[in-house]
Amino acid sequence: MDGSIKILHIKSLEMEVPKDIPHRVSLVVTETVDAGLFGEGIIESLIHAWHHLLLPPRRGENEFQEQSATGRVIPAGATVFGMAVECLEIRRHHRLCVSEVGSLSMAAAGELRSPVSCSSEPDDSMEPYTTERLSRLPGGYKPLTEPFTALNIDFNNVQELEGLSSRPVQKVHLPVTQEGQLDALAVWFQLHLDEESSLSTGPQEDTCWEQAIYPVHSTKGFLLKPQDELIVEVSCRDAYLRLCSVAVLRDGHEIRLDECLDSQNFGNATSNPNPEAELCSALASLQTDQNQSKGFSMLECSEMALLNNLDYHQSFCSALSKLISQLKVKWQNQERESSIQSDSSDLLYVLDVSEGFSLLSLIAASHGHVKAYSSVEKNKQQEVLKRLAHSNNIPEQHLEFWLNHVEDEQGMLKRPSREKLWSAIILDCVETCGLIRQKLMEKASLARCLLEEGGRIFPEKIVVHGMLVESDTLLLESAVQGQEPTLGFNIAPFINQFTVPVHVFLDFSTLECKHLSECVELFVLDLMEATANYTNREVKVQATCAGRITAIPFWYQIYLDREISVSTLNQNSHWKQAAAVLQQPLEVQAGDWVRLAVKLNKSTISISAHIENAPRPMEQ
Repeated sequence: MDGSIKILHIKSLEMEVPKDIPHRVSLVVTETVDAGLFGEGIIESLIHAWHHLLLPPRRGENEFQEQSATGRVIPAGATVFGMAVECLEIRRHHRLCVSEVGSLSMAAAGELRSPVSCSSEPDDSMEPYTTERLSRLPGGYKPLTEPFTALNIDFNNVQELEGLSSRPVQKVHLPVTQEGQLDALAVWFQLHLDEESSLSTGPQEDTCWEQAIYPVHSTKGFLLKPQDELIVEVSCRDAYLRLCSVAVLRDGHEIRLDECLDSQNFGNATSNPNPEAELCSALASLQTDQNQSKGFSMLECSEMALLNNLDYHQSFCSALSKLISQLKVKWQNQERESSIQSDSSDLLYVLDVSEGFSLLSLIAASHGHVKAYSSVEKNKQQEVLKRLAHSNNIPEQHLEFWLNHVEDEQGMLKRPSREKLWSAIILDCVETCGLIRQKLMEKASLARCLLEEGGRIFPEKIVVHGMLVESDTLLLESAVQGQEPTLGFNIAPFINQFTVPVHVFLDFSTLECKHLSECVELFVLDLMEATANYTNREVKVQATCAGRITAIPFWYQIYLDREISVSTLNQNSHWKQAAAVLQQPLEVQAGDWVRLAVKLNKSTISISAHIENAPRPMEQ
C-alpha cells in the first residue's frame, strides 16, 4: 500500500491546508478517546478539524445519504453511562480505612486522600478520575444503582462540541437499588461509529478500554439504602467529563456528601433502629462539622493502599521490636562486661529510605530509645508525621527528616553522625507494579557497610516465587497473535519488535489462567549476605497437568527476619504481580519436568523455559 498512504508526523491541531494536506477532507477517523472519553483531547481536536480540515457537515433530513462535498467524523458520537458502586479495592486506594497502623493511632493524621478527586470546580492538582477494569478487581464490586445516562455527544455537530464546556451542570437523581458503602462512580461509554455500528466499553465487554472511576472520599462508614436517592452532578467545564456525588435524599431530607459523616451517627444500618433519630443525629453532626478546616494531605493511590495494609505494618512493628530488644540487651551485656555505664542519652538509629510516604520511621521511634530518620520529602506529609508523632507521645527530637539534610538521593545511605552507625536500615525493595526496584542490590551492599554490629537491613531476604500457567489473556495483551485481530494485515512482525517480555501491574488472583504447576521458589535475594548469587539460577518444575505454558507469573515473599515475612501476593497488599511471558508457548504433559533459567540483570527478572529430555516411564 506504499504510495496510497501519507504519514504526517504532526499533531492534527498543527495541520494546515494546503501546507500539510492539499485540500479539506470528507472523512476524519479518530480514536483519541480514553476511559473517560474526553481525556485525550478529542473535543479540542475535532473542533479544530471542523474549522480547518473537514468539509462542511451533512445537513437536512437525509443525513446519512451519500452526498458530495460533505464532511463526516467516525465515530459519529457517544453516550456515556455511569453507576454507583461499593468496592473495597477502590476504597482502600483512595481513602484511609483504618484507625490504627502498626500500633500508631491515626486520629491526628487529618484527612488523607488520593489525588483522584472530582469536583465541579477544576483543580490542577487533582485528577478527575482513575481507571480500573471492573471485571478484574480483586474482591469484585457491588452495583448500588442501575446504570444511568450521564451524557450524549454528537461529534458531527461542531456547535455541540463548542458548547460542551458551557453546558450547565446537570443534576441526576439515582434510585439506590442495593444497600452498601458508596465508594465510587464507575463510568463507561458507547461509541456510535455510524448509524449501524457501535462499540461499548462497559464492565462486561472485552475491549482494550478500562472503565473510568470517580472515587468518593468523604463518606466513611456511610451506607446507602434502598429508597435513598443519590444526587450526582455531571459537568464538562474544562472538557473533562466530571461526575460528582453531592448528596443523598433520604425520607425527604437532602444530606450533603461533601461533609465528612461520622459512621457512629449515620449510615450504619444496624446501629439505630429509629431512622428519624438517625437522620437528626446526622444533620446535627453536619452542623458541627461545617466550620472545621477542609485541608487534607494527598497521597498516591499506592501509598493509600499501603497505609491501609495492617498486616504489612504490624509485621514491621514486630520485627523492629525484636531487633531493638536484642540490641538493648547487647548494650546492657557490654556495660556489665566493661563496668562502664553508657550515656543514657545514647540512642539506636534507624533509617527508613522507603519510596514516598512511609510510617515505618515513626513505628521504629514509637519503641523508645530510638532516633528515626524518615525519607518523606513533601512538606505536607512531613507535617502529618509530626502530628502523628506528637499525638502518639513520640518526642519531637526522635524523628528527623533525612532528605532535608541530603542534597541528592545518592547521599541518603550514609552515617547518621560521625560516631554512630545505623541499627536498622529499611529499604524499599519492590515496585508497586511487581518488579524489583532498580539498584536494590547496590543499595543493600552499601547499607551493609553502614550497620552497627548486630544491626540489620529490613528486609533481610526476598524469595521470588512463581508458577507455570496457561493464559491466553497474557498472550493477547503482550503481543499481536496471528493475523485475524488485525483484519488480515500481517502486522505482527513489525509491532512485536516492541513487545516487553514481562507483563506488570498484574492481579494474579483475578487473572484468567490454568495452573500447570505448583508454586515454586525461583530466586533468592539475600540482602544481608555479600557473597550470595544475584545473577542467575536454574529451577526444575514438574507440570501437574497438560497444557501450553504461556507465562510464569511471579511474586515475592519479603522476609523482615527469619520468622516474620510479608507476601506481595496478599490481597490486602499495595503491590501487584508480574509475569514473564514466553515468546513461544511450550506444550507440556502431566509429569513433564520443565527447566527454568531465571536471570536477574539490573533488577530485571527474565525467565526462559525448556522441557527436560528425561524419558517418560512406560505404561504398565
